[in-house]
Amino acid sequence: MDSNVKELATEVLPYIRVYKDGSVDRLVDSPIVPPCNEDPETGVSSKDIVVSKRPPISARIYLPKHVEQSPKIPLLVYFHGGGFCFESAFSFVETKYMNRLAKQANVVVISIEYRLAPEHPLPIGYEDCWSGLQWVASHSVDGGLKDEPWLSTYVDFDRLYVGGDSAGANLAHVILLRAGSEGLNGVKIKGAFLTHPYFWGSKPIGSEIKNNEEREKLATCMIWHLVYPEAPGGIDNPMLNPVVEGGPSLAGLGCSRLLISVAKEDFLRDRGVSYYHAVKKSGWKGELMELVDVEGEDHAFHILAHESETAMKLIQKLASFIV
Repeated sequence: MDSNVKELATEVLPYIRVYKDGSVDRLVDSPIVPPCNEDPETGVSSKDIVVSKRPPISARIYLPKHVEQSPKIPLLVYFHGGGFCFESAFSFVETKYMNRLAKQANVVVISIEYRLAPEHPLPIGYEDCWSGLQWVASHSVDGGLKDEPWLSTYVDFDRLYVGGDSAGANLAHVILLRAGSEGLNGVKIKGAFLTHPYFWGSKPIGSEIKNNEEREKLATCMIWHLVYPEAPGGIDNPMLNPVVEGGPSLAGLGCSRLLISVAKEDFLRDRGVSYYHAVKKSGWKGELMELVDVEGEDHAFHILAHESETAMKLIQKLASFIV
């Protein structure tokens, strides 16, 4: 046997392999790209910033073209997808997506680069995103933090939004509950959009019932066990299964506008629809909630097939939600 061949600990194909020496192969990552002074397609400027040195949290921030100090514009704090264990705020597909959102919505966007599992198992990613949001909100206070001039100069903090896709939508959900219970330095989150949210549970619902063989071997289960091996309740932990009995009330979501988007061909679709109806029944006191269900498309199509007409339409829908 070749002594240089690494011994496999676990794998979740086609996404990730983890070896017994602790090394990881991420098999589907989009290439990392640098920020841009002016994106050729959108005119949006971007740069990479340090949010925190301890713990190490960074971000990519985007500024639309022709923005003035007055009137100030909304802010979107974004959490990328990738099953908590791959992808990056600095990747090609995420940067392409953020540039388009920033332009079409005319908003400042900051995409948080949280630490990934399995090297940094959950709940570390949740804590990183919460710390990042707190850092952003601290720029709103007179005499507060002014580390990032694009935030302190151009942002109307009365129009703060959070959003995410897939695992990032899961992160956004957990962040909304925490903001609702703990507050956010006096800042209110106006709205949130959860796109193709990564939710799951032990009891199959909807179309899952037809595909219930070897449920524990599905990527939705295996990824969660990989990224949060110590999760109380396993796949019925309320962070993954927000409608589980005994979980935090969804009435506590800390925003006033909520947009849930799903895709008809996405295996996670029914979880997003279930979440939407659960929030409606919870007594949540927001002013607007909407469900968008896109025909003929699969998970994260708006990022992975970003040139398609349906991707453009969904991005425009998300952009128009930010007011």
